[in-house]
Amino acid sequence: MKFVQSTPLLMRSKSHNLASYLKPYRWTITAGIAFVAGSIGIGVLAIPKLNGRIIDGLEQQAFDWRGLSVLVAMFLGSAVLGTLFSILMRRLLLGMSRRVEHDIRRDTFARLTELDTAYFHKEYTGDIMTRMTSDLNSVREFIGQGCLQGARIALGFPIALTVMFLENVLLALTILAIIPVISIVFFFVIRMVRSRYDAVQEQFSVITTYCQEMFGGFRTIKGFGIETRARSRFRMLNEEFIRRNMALTRIEEPVWPFMMLMFGVSTLLLLLVGGTLIIRERITIGTLIEFNYYMFFLQWPMLALGWTSNMIQRGLASWKRIRAIMDAEPNIKDGAMTDPSIDQADGDIVFNDVSLHIDGADLLHPFSLTIPRGQCVAITGPTGSGKTLLVSLIMRLMDPTSGQVSIGGRDLRTIPLKTLRQSIGVAPQEPFLFSDTLANNIAFGLPAENPDSMAMHGEKINWASTVAHLHEDVEGFPRKYETLVGERGVTLSGGQRQRTAIGRALAVQPNILILDDVFSAVDTQTEAAILRQLLPVLRGRTSILISHRVSTLKHADRILVMEDGRIVEDGTHGELVRQDGYYRELDEMQRLEARLEEDPA
Repeated sequence: MKFVQSTPLLMRSKSHNLASYLKPYRWTITAGIAFVAGSIGIGVLAIPKLNGRIIDGLEQQAFDWRGLSVLVAMFLGSAVLGTLFSILMRRLLLGMSRRVEHDIRRDTFARLTELDTAYFHKEYTGDIMTRMTSDLNSVREFIGQGCLQGARIALGFPIALTVMFLENVLLALTILAIIPVISIVFFFVIRMVRSRYDAVQEQFSVITTYCQEMFGGFRTIKGFGIETRARSRFRMLNEEFIRRNMALTRIEEPVWPFMMLMFGVSTLLLLLVGGTLIIRERITIGTLIEFNYYMFFLQWPMLALGWTSNMIQRGLASWKRIRAIMDAEPNIKDGAMTDPSIDQADGDIVFNDVSLHIDGADLLHPFSLTIPRGQCVAITGPTGSGKTLLVSLIMRLMDPTSGQVSIGGRDLRTIPLKTLRQSIGVAPQEPFLFSDTLANNIAFGLPAENPDSMAMHGEKINWASTVAHLHEDVEGFPRKYETLVGERGVTLSGGQRQRTAIGRALAVQPNILILDDVFSAVDTQTEAAILRQLLPVLRGRTSILISHRVSTLKHADRILVMEDGRIVEDGTHGELVRQDGYYRELDEMQRLEARLEEDPA
């Protein structure tokens, strides 16, 4: 039975509270609680009364076979109807919790995609995975079982106690006597469960992060032969996880035996008091049987009270961890200055008195720079000189501390982030390939309405792969472009991964192309082959090459040399080799290395 459909993210309340997720399912929840009430009504009103009447009638020999059959049929019908209500209430409320889980997972993932790199630099991947899995499961149980068991407790106790007091005050008080004891115990248990559960989830995040790093870096582990150390570290983390779980278990597990004990004590008190009343002929045996049914009916809500309380504490703690993601705000985002009507970013790139300071460090000192539209600019300099930071400002992976960056006369903050980044093709120094086909990795930035990338974008994939000098390698693969590259592209060589990244950047045919040291893993012959096909493509768009190889740099229209966050040289290859400085030394050193390779003697 389906009452509502999930609500799209853009239509959902931005308050990031559970009520906003439950609201679309309010009619499902109402119907589920109605079935809970029906189940309780049958369990408290119909079945005990019918059973009491049958027992008293048999004892007094007041029935013939026909009368007994009618009561038995009514009893059976009530039991069947109660079972049907029980099935429906579970289907509705637990099914609703699954749909809410889906909505929260979708919105959490959407929020993670909106956050910038600064968030992921400070958060562990394992912790994020724990929130998306274990914590989300706890929230689902809190919602589904919380509604179900909460309704049974909230409706069951008042209805059952009202009926019992109307039937016999003394027997009702006998059953009620154990509730203060249970309440006191739970007051202390609930306070201890939450802190211990938080500690368990934190340690689980640490283990998840450790495993993710170890499995991702297994080549390094094997290369250094430190498998024993890795196992030892995991053993310590796992033992701490068990220790924290056991601390939580020592609080949680006694709850069930304690509730069974309280139920047993209540049953004994009921038999003692009820038996005395029967002896004194103040109640019938049927009445005592009715109260036994009430005790049986209250047994699960009494037992569920402890379980539900623990589940609620876990769910609230997990929701707090998930909500921390939902409430996180990216540092880089569209703002009041953003003009949504801008549909492309193209034109001259201008840095106007730009500087960058992070955590008190001057990473880029004030500079001004203009890169005309269609110009090919190369950037070089020592490691850590600020080359990648400069192009990160163009992509708005970060904003300058002072000054302004513009494209085509527009401040980058006025251009929608999606428009800006779709206008830029980037091949990073350390490319990240997804565990997918080679075709899907190259076509990653292209529209993906059709899951078959080759069928939809075959020409673009072939063209980009050819320019990146990857096509010949692919033709030698058994499955060609349908080859699965493995996690992070593990089945490809370093050079093939870099060329795949170049192809990915070219496939989107961007207005601005940024290649960040993409030839570091290929030999000079392959570099020359790539450049022969790549240079004509670069001439048709604004291009930025970051490299340490003069063989790459010399093809640019203009070369910038950076040192310590400053642009210290600016000119063509011919101009820079004729003046003293870093670039001339780099050229001479690489010429010497080339001669030594040709004639080692």
